[in-house]
Amino acid sequence: MTFPARFSNLPPYAFPRLRSLLSGLEPGGDVVDMTIGSPMHPFPRWILDILMEHADDFGGYPPNDGTPELRNAIADWASARYEISLDPDTQVFPLNGTREGLFNATLALCAETKNNQRPVILTPNPFYQVYAVAALAVDAEPIYVPATRETGFLPDYRSLSPEILNRVVAAYICSPSNPQGAVAGASYWIDLLDLAETYDFKIFADECYSEIYRDVAPLGALTAAGRAQADPERVVLFNSLSKRSNLAGLRSGFAASGPENIARMKSLRNYAGAPLPKPLQRAAEKVWADEAHVEANRQLYREKLDYADGLFAEIDGYVAPEAGFFLWLPVDDGEATAKQLWTERGVKVLPGSYLGREYDGKNPGQTYIRAALVAPINELQKGLTALKSCVYG
Repeated sequence: MTFPARFSNLPPYAFPRLRSLLSGLEPGGDVVDMTIGSPMHPFPRWILDILMEHADDFGGYPPNDGTPELRNAIADWASARYEISLDPDTQVFPLNGTREGLFNATLALCAETKNNQRPVILTPNPFYQVYAVAALAVDAEPIYVPATRETGFLPDYRSLSPEILNRVVAAYICSPSNPQGAVAGASYWIDLLDLAETYDFKIFADECYSEIYRDVAPLGALTAAGRAQADPERVVLFNSLSKRSNLAGLRSGFAASGPENIARMKSLRNYAGAPLPKPLQRAAEKVWADEAHVEANRQLYREKLDYADGLFAEIDGYVAPEAGFFLWLPVDDGEATAKQLWTERGVKVLPGSYLGREYDGKNPGQTYIRAALVAPINELQKGLTALKSCVYG
């Protein structure tokens, strides 16, 4: 099968690359897998009763725009979390996982040209690879802007030339960032909103890790936009239950934005999307409305983050993540370290370069590994201790 030429530059997916890297190599100890950020904490078990109660609804087509109750639950949660007011009918769009929205937003909202030139979509570097594929799907040029220690592990989009910025139709930003756990503060959001207004592009704010933090809830893009009285169409926010509630398999996410953006995304769904099955929507209604299980989940991650800080605090270049559940650990070479950890200790981590792309001849993830803090704490402590002794001595 031959793919369209624009996909010839498709970034290789991280996990098949890791399988190839470790193929044929035996683990050097009991396996501790810290590669994939798939939550392992308990999810709220009471949703099982809701699913059973509404199981007959699997026999019918689900509402394309989400049940009114789900839209209201999301709007209520977002209004409280982001200190804004959202119309559940025109500004909230339930998604079948945020990946659907992060990808389809480019199809629904990005122009085919900008100032009579090929459009540009900006992405942090390292990045969640759906950003790049979404850009290529609309034949935009993805530009991978380094998010390094020098830039606070967030991309400095203002550093780009006016020639590039004049072609930008959208900029992805992930806060808290994956993999570094950095949080965009008020000044960062205000500057990005100003840049987007100046050069007329949209901000796609991926905030899927927003509810896993230490002490202070990360400032959201919609909060910053509301305080700045920005055009509500300027920002599209994405969030989900996957990390917040350990319900990655439920596939309940949402997009929130201005009415025009949401109407265009809903229109695309009519032709090329799959709404969440209705029993799952009924469960999601209740999960978005409950915070007790979220705080319990957050506390488990706090304990893991505190343990990691105590273990790696003396390591040169270690930066404690502000939020999220990944460690972004400095090493000499990510691929070599991943092989060493696997063959000597049975610890599986992801080379940082697999999440990045070369920019000005350098991949900003080359000298890092990513370790996910999702395993039960006893297993995680074992893995992190082995990692430290193997890599740092």
